[in-house]
Amino acid sequence: MARISLDSQNSLPGIPLSVLSVPMENKYKCQQCLQVLRKPVQAQCGHRFCVHCFKLLTSAGPKPCEACRQEEIYEEPMSILNSNEAFPDNAAGREIASLPARCLNQGCSWTGSIKEYEAQHEGRCEYERVQCEACQASILLKDKDRHNERECEARTLNCKYCKVTFNFKDIKAHDEICLKFPLQCKDCGKKKIPREKFSDHMKSCVKSKSACPFSEVGCKTVIENGKLSDHEHSSTMEHLRLLLPMVLTMTHPRSEALGSGELQEDSGLGLYRAPEEGDGAAAAAQPVDLEKKVIALENIVCVLNREVERSSLTLEAFAHQHRLDQEKIENLSNRVRQLERTVTMRDLQLSETEQLVRELQNCTYDGIFVWKINDFSRRRQDAVAGRTPAMFSPAFYSSKYGYKMCLRLYLNGDGTGRGTHLSLFFVVMKGKCDALLKWPFSQKVTLMLLDQNNREHIIDAFRPDISSTSFQRPISEMNIASGCPLFCPLAKLAGKSPYLRDDTIFIKAIVDLTGL
Repeated sequence: MARISLDSQNSLPGIPLSVLSVPMENKYKCQQCLQVLRKPVQAQCGHRFCVHCFKLLTSAGPKPCEACRQEEIYEEPMSILNSNEAFPDNAAGREIASLPARCLNQGCSWTGSIKEYEAQHEGRCEYERVQCEACQASILLKDKDRHNERECEARTLNCKYCKVTFNFKDIKAHDEICLKFPLQCKDCGKKKIPREKFSDHMKSCVKSKSACPFSEVGCKTVIENGKLSDHEHSSTMEHLRLLLPMVLTMTHPRSEALGSGELQEDSGLGLYRAPEEGDGAAAAAQPVDLEKKVIALENIVCVLNREVERSSLTLEAFAHQHRLDQEKIENLSNRVRQLERTVTMRDLQLSETEQLVRELQNCTYDGIFVWKINDFSRRRQDAVAGRTPAMFSPAFYSSKYGYKMCLRLYLNGDGTGRGTHLSLFFVVMKGKCDALLKWPFSQKVTLMLLDQNNREHIIDAFRPDISSTSFQRPISEMNIASGCPLFCPLAKLAGKSPYLRDDTIFIKAIVDLTGL
């Protein structure tokens, strides 16, 4: 079976079920996300998955199919999901693309096909709700530009005064600290004064009121700056009277002021009594006690310093050991990751080798291939239920270095033969020696359903249409299948049919090698 590329970097999970305008058939449902298949791939067990879901499932290597387990048809190795065993189900993709679809967004009346929905409408609907990357608010796609420019609380703005960049929600906080923000003087009414110059304006504003320079000595007057000179001139005597007690305190020695035990006037601040002799002795003893306390505290500080130094050394040792342990852990983690990658690569190589062995066991090199299909009844039920509508044969060749080919069989029919006929198709595959062969492929192909009594085989033959892309040199792993959608009526397989014995049928393909 051809290996496919499952690049999910730009792929999405399945399409929501409610997008369909009609009830969905199970064969169109992804077995992982349970949505409508997007870019369907089919595993060898017959179950279909979105390419995105299949990539996630098999990203760590082959994995058992949970759908097989749920349906109780689990069988190794057929039920092991492996990217090497899967193939793009283009037929199912085309069927899904043609299904009718509608837009789920409230207010949108768009209708069309799934193909048009994916290509033209999904992610572009004006009524789709998206999340603002800045403020996380939910908005309509058509309102996104207006929201970003006018409504978003987290949009970025430039201050029109200082040109600093900030978020809209911080505009009030910025206005409170912006040095260029214009302020208005409440005293003189002047406007547009930058905050950085406002303090200078308040000092020079003639209408601004401030305390008298003699407020430190007791003047309680608050006056406008323009009238300060008049106040100082008219209140000179009052200011001198307030200064007199301070001057007297500075000129008379304090010992004289405190010499007697009588009540003394202290610069107009009140009356106090001179200290007694006993108080003087107590005051003299205080420096001695204070000195002893200071010495004791110094000793305590020295001890604490030594403890801090020891603790610092211990902490540094622990930190060093911690760094060494972290380096060891990191090295071991890297080693484990390397071994995991090696094991994964070995598993993939083993899976590829097993697949190659299976192909070689069934491979022929003479253009004649007989395909034995067991468990026909079960496979047919899977096809009717949509679980495995199609199955591929092993590859066969026209010669050892010739064309690589396979067959594709629909047990419940495909296209015009769905539900009434077996549909059998011939597929040209990408081979190793395609560069040495003649293209397009033009050999006659004969397809046969063998009568197991060897009496009357069902035969259909055709010559390739050399203008069809199905018979050009393959670019991908396999070309589009071409063949007989009405190959055999299903009625011929009912009852005691000579074509169906022991729940087994045989299909034979003969490629005419004339001219090769």
